[in-house]
Amino acid sequence: MKLQAHAKINLSLDILGRREDGYHDLSMVMLSVSLCDELTLTLTPPGVSFSCSDPSVPDGESNTACRAASLFLRHAGLAERTGVQITLEKRIPSQAGLGGGSADAAAVLHGLNELTGAALPMEELLALGLRVGADVPFCLEGGICLAKGVGEILSPAPPMIPCFLVISKPPVGVSTADAFRRADARTDGGHDYTGAVLRALETGDLVSLGTAIGNDFEDVTRLPEVERIKSLLIGAGAAGACMTGSGSAVFGLFADEGTARCCADRLKQEYPQTFFCIPE
Repeated sequence: MKLQAHAKINLSLDILGRREDGYHDLSMVMLSVSLCDELTLTLTPPGVSFSCSDPSVPDGESNTACRAASLFLRHAGLAERTGVQITLEKRIPSQAGLGGGSADAAAVLHGLNELTGAALPMEELLALGLRVGADVPFCLEGGICLAKGVGEILSPAPPMIPCFLVISKPPVGVSTADAFRRADARTDGGHDYTGAVLRALETGDLVSLGTAIGNDFEDVTRLPEVERIKSLLIGAGAAGACMTGSGSAVFGLFADEGTARCCADRLKQEYPQTFFCIPE
């Protein structure tokens, strides 16, 4: 079985505060995009095996796709008689805030649910997904959602405004733990980016949405490469630009396909991990 695992972007990301369990409550508007990994699942004798086009991607329990497969097979009572070979064609950049690992895990859960005939309800898949990672429940649902809690409490959001996207990842990383520490040390209380994005989506106006998008992680990290890519996107005609997730990828929203494609082609010369895509 061949499957696509779609990347996600955060149109908004508000860090609401640190919880007693050490995690942080978030409020986000999340969107699936057409940039995707491709997975092939093949049922085998018991065990989970993995191969990837990118040799830097780990296997075993440190890999989200493998972990999702093991969890699913055990939960469905199939682990003693069924296994799976996972072959991954990696296209979504790692450590970018694009949810690539979560998307792969979600695709494995969906795929195994169909391949094995287990037919687990979505509620069970969502619970399994959360055990793999906070973004996996959204990747199982896809589309556009309001996400709260650590990202697992999903509710409908207004439809995405038609547009074209350019996503570009600079060759720098972001320490998520450090970014959370910086957010905890803020005294300004942060922004309500999510409320602004939801209101902009209701208007159906891309310029309003471009003004509304924002990310607390971006505000507290202030990476020069992120600021540079944002400036290049805006200068090329984007209605707005923002870092996604904990970074370091940046996306721009464009009203015109040709303008977006030209921007992607130019940016790719300086930042090879640049992609033209559309909302999924």
